[in-house]
Amino acid sequence: MRFVPLCSPVTFLVFFLSVVGVMVLMASISPAQQQPAQRNYEAEIQSALESAKSAAGFEFLGTLARNCLLPQSGGENLSDNVPEYVKDPAKAPPRAAWYAEPAKVFDNFYFVGGKIHSSWALTTSQGIILIDTIYPYNSEELILGGMKKLGLDPKDIKYVLISHAHSDHIGGAEMLQSRYHPRIVMGGPDWEWVEKYPNRYKTMAPRRDIVATDGMKITLGESTVTIWLTPGHTPGTVSYTFTVLDRGKPVNVAYSGGTAFNFVNNTPNPGIRNFQIYIDSQRHLAAKAAATGATVLLSNHSEFDNAYSKNRMLAGRGSGPHPYDIGADWVQRYFKVTEGCARAAQIRLEQKAAERGMP
Repeated sequence: MRFVPLCSPVTFLVFFLSVVGVMVLMASISPAQQQPAQRNYEAEIQSALESAKSAAGFEFLGTLARNCLLPQSGGENLSDNVPEYVKDPAKAPPRAAWYAEPAKVFDNFYFVGGKIHSSWALTTSQGIILIDTIYPYNSEELILGGMKKLGLDPKDIKYVLISHAHSDHIGGAEMLQSRYHPRIVMGGPDWEWVEKYPNRYKTMAPRRDIVATDGMKITLGESTVTIWLTPGHTPGTVSYTFTVLDRGKPVNVAYSGGTAFNFVNNTPNPGIRNFQIYIDSQRHLAAKAAATGATVLLSNHSEFDNAYSKNRMLAGRGSGPHPYDIGADWVQRYFKVTEGCARAAQIRLEQKAAERGMP
């Protein structure tokens, strides 16, 4: 039997020399050169911070300072203790620290909050949708007193939407539910908190009612508020999109239900995961804001949306632009600020994890 070579001697020689050349080249490369390039964590952090700073401009300096520049929370306080201001009302902050005048902000949308924390009343032909209820020590004066000053009747409140179960937003919910019997809407995990910590929510805890779901619509009269699940600030934080009227013209609103970082974020695990939950929520609400063409960004803290200052600007508006109507691009820039700050904090934890040899 005759053997037939698969290739000519010349072809084989060329192939052999090529293989040898590659092996010699690989041998000349040091082990450090063969390994993947190391991450430059500091450069990544600075890039995320610069992205947030650029997006903030002058409109969202409060959001930038709170999330990017100031020391962050070490995590949620889940102790089941009665708050000091509930045990002793004299320990509540002085009125001068929180009182603000109520304001008619749009044709059908009213501010009934304080200097720092906000509450809003959306009026319809069938009643009122109230968003957030501030603290137990000031909800009666700010919300009920504010509504009466503006010619609104608290008996017309049909729905109360709670963005998240912290005492500065759920504080008046129990009082409102017991007096006027509105439906209360809140995220599922935060309803569980209210039931799990009875002392923590003493005088604030409404009976469980409507559990919010993503995309749920609360319709009253001619107005609809769409709820979006945005966990991160708390596990059950919810946000909203809806429409208001400015001198008869429809204006679309995005309402961020939780802006600051409030979960455990000083250790890689679970901090990295929690920041990703927060980032995903910011992207989720940003997409809904874009889809609805939102040109107004609201929050439940004046440091994030400048509500206290803008309310005072309304008096001198005249025929000029509405101070809250900042345009769709600026609304999107708000979410670039929150996402950039969160990403910078997340990268810091990824760096800690790498230094500890954690996956």
